[in-house]
Order: sequence, then C-alpha cells, then structure tokens
Amino acid sequence: MTRVRIRAIGAGMVACLAAVAVAGCAESASAGNGGGSGLEYGASKEGYVAAFEDVEPIVLHTQSPSSKGSTTGRPVEAYLESITEWSGGKITFDIAYANAIAAPADIDDALLDGRLDLAHIIPQYDPSEYPASAALTESAYLAKQTPVVGVLQSNAWANDVAFGTPEIVAEYENRGMKLLLPEYNSGSNGLFCATPRNDLPSLHGAQVTASGRSISAEVTALGASPVTMPYTELYEALQRKVADCAVTTFTVGTIGGFLGAAPHAVIDSSASFANGWGGIAMSQQAWDSLPLVAQQLIWDRVTVFMKSNVEDKVFANTVAGSKEILAAGGGVGTFAPDAAAAINAEQDKLLDGVRTGKTFDDGDAFVSRMQDSAAEWLSTLEALGYTDEVDYDGFAEWYAPGKVDLTDYTEKVYEQIFLPHRPS
Repeated sequence: MTRVRIRAIGAGMVACLAAVAVAGCAESASAGNGGGSGLEYGASKEGYVAAFEDVEPIVLHTQSPSSKGSTTGRPVEAYLESITEWSGGKITFDIAYANAIAAPADIDDALLDGRLDLAHIIPQYDPSEYPASAALTESAYLAKQTPVVGVLQSNAWANDVAFGTPEIVAEYENRGMKLLLPEYNSGSNGLFCATPRNDLPSLHGAQVTASGRSISAEVTALGASPVTMPYTELYEALQRKVADCAVTTFTVGTIGGFLGAAPHAVIDSSASFANGWGGIAMSQQAWDSLPLVAQQLIWDRVTVFMKSNVEDKVFANTVAGSKEILAAGGGVGTFAPDAAAAINAEQDKLLDGVRTGKTFDDGDAFVSRMQDSAAEWLSTLEALGYTDEVDYDGFAEWYAPGKVDLTDYTEKVYEQIFLPHRPS
C-alpha cells in the first residue's frame, strides 16, 4: 500500500505554493487523494475507523513548541494522538519538537513552502501582516481574568469572533493556509513583581516586561516603562533588578522558573491585560489534498486540543505557579482604584483606535461583535453551571485533575463555533 506524504517536492512546488491563492497547482505531493465521502457530525470513533479502511495512509508534518511530554506540549500531543487513534492509524504525524523546523515568527513561511503541513501560528509576532488577527488578540482584555470562568470564556469568544470576521479568515487564506483553530491562550496575563506594586505611585518608573501593543500601552498608562525581553532571561533580570515586574501568565512564569523572584501578582478582571494568543492552521495545499473524512476528523477533534490546553496547561500551571508565589511570600491581588482607572481609560482609547482604524470595513461592528460575544459566552458558561469557587490564591488547594468537567463546555464550543464551518 502506498504511503501518502503530504509535503512539497522541490523548487517547482515552492513556486507553485506561492501562487496557490491565484491558481491551482498542477503538481501535488498527493495527487488524487482529495475528495471522497464524509461522515455526519457526531460520528463515533468506530464509525471513523470504519470510514478510513479504504483510505491510503497519510503522513502530516508538524512541530510542537516544546520538548516531548512537556506540560506545554501536551495539548499538541493529545490532539495528534486523538486524530491517529480515530483514523485507525491511517493519519500519522512526523513531529519535530521544540520548534525545530521553524521559529514561531517563521511558521507561516514553513506552511507555505511545504516544510510543515500543520502548525501553530502566532499572528501577533507579525501584526503588520496579520492586522485583523492582531486587533482581536490585542483586545483580549474584554474577557474576565478569573481562574475558571475567565479561562473558559477567553478560549471561546475569540474563536467565535474570528470565524465571523472575513478580514481575519482572509489573512490566512491569502497566505495559503486553512485556519483550524483561530485562538487559544495559556491563561490570564497578570502583573508579577519582585515587590508589591498595585497603585500608580508604586508603579511609577518601574521597568515592566511586556509584549504586544495593548499591553505596552497599558503598562505606559500605569506610569511604568515597558521593555521587551525573552522569558528565558526574566529570572536573571528580576534577580539583578534589571526588570521590576513582568506582564505574563502562570504558564510562562512556571516554564521560565522566575515566579519565585516575582511573587507579588495582580490579576484583576476589572482592569485586565490582554491575553497572548496563538492558533492552529494547515497548509491549504495539504488540506485540499486530504479526503473529506480526514478533513472532518481533523476538524472534529480540535476540541481535544482545547480541552487539554485548559486542563493540562492552564490549570496545571496555575496550580504550580500559585504554589510557587505563595511559598515565596506573595500572592494574587487586584489593582488600587487609581491604577484600575488608568488601565480602563487606556483600553477605551485602544478600542476607539480599532473602531476608527483602516483594518476593518466596519470597525464599529467589529468592536461590537467582540463585546457582544464576550458577554454572550460569559452568560453561556453561567448557564452551563461553571463558576469560580475560589480565587487564584486558593486555586492550588481547591483544584485536582478532573475537578472541572469540560464536557459540556467543549460540546457547546464545537456546536456553536466550529460546527457551522465543518467540512462537507
């Protein structure tokens, strides 16, 4: 049986891929493999395995941002393992770990030239090329920042808005990509400082590491100075007082190992920072070459990634991170009224910039869509029974794996957001 390799072949293919949005490629690494019949939504694992019996084996080339088996990489591995299992082993993945094929800022190029077939995209690394996606990412402060409801809300509403915004979808399509999961995050961004700082006087002149336009603007509004620095250098920077604080997540802080040096945190739903988001996309050529049932399986199992991202990464790192800062004599608090007012005023300016900018045909409608979706998903989560029983300081003691049943959440997210766009 012939093993299908979804990969570009040679310089001629690279040139063809560059023109994929204009004309179809005459040469394909898996010519004739597309098409076929599909399955109805809700098909069982057994149904999928049976549907793949006559499908030629498929190998997709991808990469993980982390080392094999790490907490950060677990959502990737869970998603890919699920696809392989549900295809009866017919879809397998050639995985490069720790971004070995392409650095995060170059992943879209790797999808275009055939080095990768499926990968994780971070549009905010190149906001000039992805202005609509960046506008959505930079507006992530619209969600709550609580340890359970806030995490679920922020990982839902942004996907709802992305699929409903033609400018965002077009940014991927015009670069030869099929958008699978527009947005996911690693938890709420907070202000983590070496000493307690939550009001304007204590923040004045502080050196605060920040990434992204909106976070830098918020830091400036607090009277602090935003600086850019890789998270791998933060521990030493905080220890040597080169940086006073970092706007980051428990996930990044745990990976970077610097939370003990910055244990005084502020995570405030009434005055929040934007979350850092990424997405998942496929090479359009690779996607188009797949049989319909393979496209449907890859689409249907995206909720496995979303569930693992919340449970195995966000919740797990919140437990580890909150334990670390509490042990170091810190904790998570809120902003003083003067600092909260400064952040909120800056966010109003940022939203006005989106409304009046040239990125969208109707900036007012886009901002309204974000605000409405964030509010609707908060109501949806409350109706499903999700609550925040504890704050961040109590989360580690309260939480255990399986404590929050995400079944209703992932089903609702799929049915309301992904199902209308399911391949058919």
